[in-house]
Amino acid sequence: MEKFTTLTGIAAPLPMINVDTDMIIPKQYLKTIRRTGLGTGLFAELRYDEQGKPKPDFVLHKPPHDKATILIAGENFGCGSSREHAPWALLDFGFRSVIAPSFADIFYNNCLKNGILPIALPQSEIDKLLDDASRGANATITVDLENQEIRGPDGGVIHFDIDPFQKRCLIEGLDDIALTLEKQDAIARFEEAARVERPWA
Repeated sequence: MEKFTTLTGIAAPLPMINVDTDMIIPKQYLKTIRRTGLGTGLFAELRYDEQGKPKPDFVLHKPPHDKATILIAGENFGCGSSREHAPWALLDFGFRSVIAPSFADIFYNNCLKNGILPIALPQSEIDKLLDDASRGANATITVDLENQEIRGPDGGVIHFDIDPFQKRCLIEGLDDIALTLEKQDAIARFEEAARVERPWA
């Protein structure tokens, strides 16, 4: 998993509430277990018309938001089914952080396990960030995980909270497999002892 320390990038505004995982990545894109290539299907029903042509008015088709790495979203983002393809699609498009008033629990944890930083903030702070994200070429903000700060283009600073263990995993790039491998010496000792104590097993 790619490490996350500080991210400076374009913020894209998507102030819709209850954006579920089917809206993030529709079911027809779930035929693969690969994590790459899903960015084209991200928000497909919002981005494309019935003929598959891009809708020019959708935010991710408008420069500079077509290069966004931070998404400012609405309440209850990532609700619905637990599909892990949703954070995969966000990551493949280029998003490394999603900021919203609230998230569905499973989606929130799936983001963390895939190197995306989800940040929950009060609506008043989200409104400030939506304003920042609407500034076109100046819609650049910085997400500083180490200091737990979001810095806007006008110098404003917003503090955010995160569980210390989740923070460590993101900063060090530790997914579930990497966390298990940290214990490989202890696992090897256990397995060796088990072979001695239970040679029939």
